[in-house]
Amino acid sequence: MFVVVWQFEISEEKVSAFEAAYGPQGAWAQLFRTSPDYLGTELLRDAYIPLTYLTIDRWTSEDDFRAFRKAHDLEYESLDRSSDALTSRETRIGAYTV
Repeated sequence: MFVVVWQFEISEEKVSAFEAAYGPQGAWAQLFRTSPDYLGTELLRDAYIPLTYLTIDRWTSEDDFRAFRKAHDLEYESLDRSSDALTSRETRIGAYTV
């Protein structure tokens, strides 16, 4: 398994829209779901730091994730640009093999 972890900081007024877009049924998961190699997304809200979230996207392998990115680059970049307004800070924590 291969996972990609992102951290996000958002503003109070963006909570609902952010959770809708980045949650397991959101726009990102819908795009990823077009690949049979996508295993799911978790959206975690920090228990101690307000308005801070992690996403964990799971894929069968790094090669499968890279193939998805290559095949869906335009859609990925378009969604990324349209999601920018939902976050005040976005940091890729890392990409990990399990």
